[in-house]
Amino acid sequence: MATQHILQISELTKKVRFMLETELNTVWLTGEISNFVAASSGHWYLSLKDSKSQVRCAMFKGNNRRVRLKPSSLPKNGQQVLVRAKVSLYEPRGDFQLIIEQMEGAGEGLLRQQYEQLKNKLNALGVFSHDHKQIIPTHIQTVGIVTSPTGAAVKDILTVLNRRNPNIQVTIYPALVQGEYASNDICHAINQANNRKECDVLIVGRGGGSLEDLWSFNEESVVQAIYDSAIPIISAVGHEIDTTLSDYVADLRAATPSAAAELVSSDSSELLKKIEMLIQRLKLSIARKNSLLFQKYNHLQHRLTQVHPEQQLLVHQQKSDELNLRLTQVIKRLIAQAQHKPKQLQQRLNRLSPNKQLIENQAQATQLKQRLTYAMQSNLQHKSELFVHLIEQLQLVSPLATIARGYGVIRNTEQKVISSVAQVAINDEITVQVTDGSINAKVIYSN
Repeated sequence: MATQHILQISELTKKVRFMLETELNTVWLTGEISNFVAASSGHWYLSLKDSKSQVRCAMFKGNNRRVRLKPSSLPKNGQQVLVRAKVSLYEPRGDFQLIIEQMEGAGEGLLRQQYEQLKNKLNALGVFSHDHKQIIPTHIQTVGIVTSPTGAAVKDILTVLNRRNPNIQVTIYPALVQGEYASNDICHAINQANNRKECDVLIVGRGGGSLEDLWSFNEESVVQAIYDSAIPIISAVGHEIDTTLSDYVADLRAATPSAAAELVSSDSSELLKKIEMLIQRLKLSIARKNSLLFQKYNHLQHRLTQVHPEQQLLVHQQKSDELNLRLTQVIKRLIAQAQHKPKQLQQRLNRLSPNKQLIENQAQATQLKQRLTYAMQSNLQHKSELFVHLIEQLQLVSPLATIARGYGVIRNTEQKVISSVAQVAINDEITVQVTDGSINAKVIYSN
């Protein structure tokens, strides 16, 4: 015990918070909202729970402005949500809590979470590496299309190809592009095209839709089939704003099925085709670079958050909100008590009024003034009498009084008092002091 360091409570909570934020960092989880409070500061405080546990959460106003939940952006108790949060500890109370950075409905949110997890996994394995991508042939004679034979996508592709270059031969590899068995169909069509070796390039895609509608093109099996394809593949899934994992692994990504048809047709000049290809490759390269930079940014941001005053400010704001709520409750309780005891407070106020005490203090001050005046007068009279007495005593022993009765004081030339004849000799000059002056004399005789 002599050598063991004893922690303060604040040291312990700081260490625990550092461990939580360092080891767990950011997590995804889903749960039901309860105890939701929107503070006047703009921050949200709530609990997320399931059938067995719950955890306190805070979502600061800088992040909750981006929340878009149906039917409104304001969360409701009982609502199922998916959140991305940092694990932390609220040091003033020692409470384990989550700092929510992102919140969305549990349905599409889970799909988006799965999308991000699989994307990170495949990216780490190098599936999206630019080194593996094949160059789209310059002169294309046969185009394979992997899509639904009755969908709008195949019609758009055929229309563009017929308009731009009717000489291009088209082979359709029919496949379901939505539903439970779509991913197997797409993989089978890609493998079939590779086995037949009858086309120069493959267009894999479909028309637009929700994240759930396009989910077949996010399946790992489809991504792997595109990765393993010996035939260059152009991904043409959805609209320009839609991005699937097939877009990342494909040799080239087209914004729409019609755009894919334009890329494989030879209507444009070679220079424009090369520029377009380079642009696509540049976009993918920038996307990968941005992904790496974003990961580095998150790491640095986390480190900065640990020492940034804004984090402390948020903690103090959270504490301020809590104290404000407690203060409001106390004020309401005190007001209620005051409303039930007006007479009692009035009586206490009368008893504690300073008027009575002021009168007593004034009377006491007058009395003390009188006593002080009397004491000063008595002391002055006593001192005067004592002074007169001392003067009288002084006069009794004063040599001047003796001289006044006819006596004199004899001094030699050195002004020493002569009290014996032995102190003088004949012809010595002496001075005799009498009551009204002095007499100079010479000794002519001494006995």
